[in-house]
Amino acid sequence: MIAKTASLAALLLASTALAASAAPMFNRVASFAVAENIPADKDQKSTSSSEIITATPDGMTLIYSDSPLGGIGFVDIADPKAPKAGGFLSLDGEPTSVTVVGTKALVGVNTSQSKTEPSGKLAIVDIATKTVEATCDLGGQPDSVAASKEGTLVAVAIENERDEDLNDGAIPQLPAGDVVIFDLKDGVADCGSLKRVDVTKLSDVAPTDPEPEFIAFNDRNEIVLSLQENNAFVVIDGNTAKVTGHFSAGSVDLDKIDTVSDGKFDFTGSQKGRLREPDAAKWLDDNRFVAANEGDYEGGSRSFTIWNKDGTVLYESGASLEKAAVMAGHYPDKRSRAKGIEPEGLEVGKFGEDTLIFVLAERASLVAVYKDTGAEPELLQLLPSGVSPEGGIAIPSRNLFVSANEADLGEDGGARSHVMIYERSEGPAAYPQIVSTEVDGQPIGWGALSGLAADPETAGTLYAVSDSFYRSQPAIFTIDATKRPAEITKALPVTRDGTAAQKLDIEGITPDGDGGFWLASEGDAAKLTPHALYRVNAKGEIKEEIAFPAELLAGETRFGAEGIAKIGDVLWVAMQREWKDDPKGTAKLLSYDIKAKEWGAVRYPLEQTESGWVGLSEITVQGDNIILVERDNLIGAAAKLKKLYRVAVSELQPAKLGGDLPTVKKEEVRDLMPDLKKNGGYVVDKVEGFAIDKDGTGYVVTDNDGVDDSSGETMFFAIGKVE
Repeated sequence: MIAKTASLAALLLASTALAASAAPMFNRVASFAVAENIPADKDQKSTSSSEIITATPDGMTLIYSDSPLGGIGFVDIADPKAPKAGGFLSLDGEPTSVTVVGTKALVGVNTSQSKTEPSGKLAIVDIATKTVEATCDLGGQPDSVAASKEGTLVAVAIENERDEDLNDGAIPQLPAGDVVIFDLKDGVADCGSLKRVDVTKLSDVAPTDPEPEFIAFNDRNEIVLSLQENNAFVVIDGNTAKVTGHFSAGSVDLDKIDTVSDGKFDFTGSQKGRLREPDAAKWLDDNRFVAANEGDYEGGSRSFTIWNKDGTVLYESGASLEKAAVMAGHYPDKRSRAKGIEPEGLEVGKFGEDTLIFVLAERASLVAVYKDTGAEPELLQLLPSGVSPEGGIAIPSRNLFVSANEADLGEDGGARSHVMIYERSEGPAAYPQIVSTEVDGQPIGWGALSGLAADPETAGTLYAVSDSFYRSQPAIFTIDATKRPAEITKALPVTRDGTAAQKLDIEGITPDGDGGFWLASEGDAAKLTPHALYRVNAKGEIKEEIAFPAELLAGETRFGAEGIAKIGDVLWVAMQREWKDDPKGTAKLLSYDIKAKEWGAVRYPLEQTESGWVGLSEITVQGDNIILVERDNLIGAAAKLKKLYRVAVSELQPAKLGGDLPTVKKEEVRDLMPDLKKNGGYVVDKVEGFAIDKDGTGYVVTDNDGVDDSSGETMFFAIGKVE
């Protein structure tokens, strides 16, 4: 069965609408930065990660593998809304996976000195004392670890992974991988009971060099094993350590997808015969399992598949999940030429009468929740995750789901690796807060929203622009903010001479009073992008270009125009940060008189913080005032300043450029930090858009950086009437 996509838009909107408030939904209640678990004797800036995650039987403690830091971390979730650092246990090697049986954690640890001499061990950890009680030699490099439901067996996928730098990563590259199985008693493995399962000569791809990836037990102690690079599955009787079945993972024909990483959305491409190359696999019952088709060696079908253990495909999602990610603004265009959203992780849990499937899309930084129906699964909702979700654990006894997100971007000033906690309860889904609709059967692609403006005639109608991340497809988006979630109903291309306008970095938008718009583009000399203002008509055609004057450009930096507003015949432009001719801690508010064609400016005093920088991101008009977004460039726990300020229009008395400029007075309107914390995630850095609609309601939008080194999360919310 192939996924149906015709009603995808209606399905996603319905799953998040207030009308569905009677159905239980997951909402994120907390996030935990695993850097909080870095031991005191280590550099607190050390790279850390949460990869594979599990929980104690009572669901009160999370345990995750941390490969770069070389150990496992513990998180106390007695109060899931206030997770606490539970400590860290360093291991002699690189942990690859962890599972829990009773009071013990079983950890696969890679101790290989080279790809050609792989080695590893199974560490048995006492959870209460956080000590290693014993280890069993594995005879190879482990990947996935799983225990049987009754806790009598533990199986380890021995990958013996290839060297990706050797012959471009082509396989075979011996030694081959296999599977080892140990007997368990009270959570402790009997090293002497080791049984080794040969899985060579079972795949069509490199049969002499199987590379086991993921392993899982059903209630009959049958094991499903994915051979990702070999594009195959193996079924093993865990009790006898005998192979009982094997089959190819096959391929998928993908249509209406984006296959080029070119800074635009183009869902007209196809990939025929795309190998699935599955990663995670989880049993739905004793006969069916679901697999995430991440891809690695030569494939990756952007999908997940439900299988019968005899090799029959029962359901194939095709491009449907990726389309849902597009609608939610989570599509990673930079991955278009590769494997798209890359579904990698999986979890299955029984919540009440519902068997739920959690599909973790690594590159979309998104978790899709499906209900198993026995046929085509039902998409219930999309959950915002941290950057690059790797593992997940369902805790039905506490109505919780937890994702582990492996990327640690702290070295570059980005988000640290986080564990995200979600709770299932009655009520509406809080995310996504904005989605797109479909046009002619295809979703409107969007992301990196960088500016916001209100329609002067219709309350709840807004316009947004995307920045230079989508350099090949600049657009103006129409938003219906009266719906929940808000809907992007139209994407108007910005064109020059009939084709998509180039060399733009649109950061601001305001109606021009004649059915068109004025746009502010942030320049960058290094990219040959000019600092300029553009007037476009109702068709998106550029009709006028106003270049910044020479006396202004003499002091230029790359931190240029971030917002634009119109008062009478004067355009006001918020510059993000100080230029070379500005006193430190100030930014210009530029004026341009449309009729007189004259430039001027005033200075705006920026707040000061101990770290990072502070700048302006938006400007809008409200009666006798302008409202500005002022923020720091920090994210997560480091973020301190995300605020709205007002300046009286009477303060806007511009002086000529090149001379002394008057400094305006400002007044704080609202601290946005509490708003940004409401959905249980970490504080995002880029509050980029703010607008006040015809009825006086204020709206805020954040920039998701095109899902590039970003969680992809876009926050869009109203703050009520702005007095």
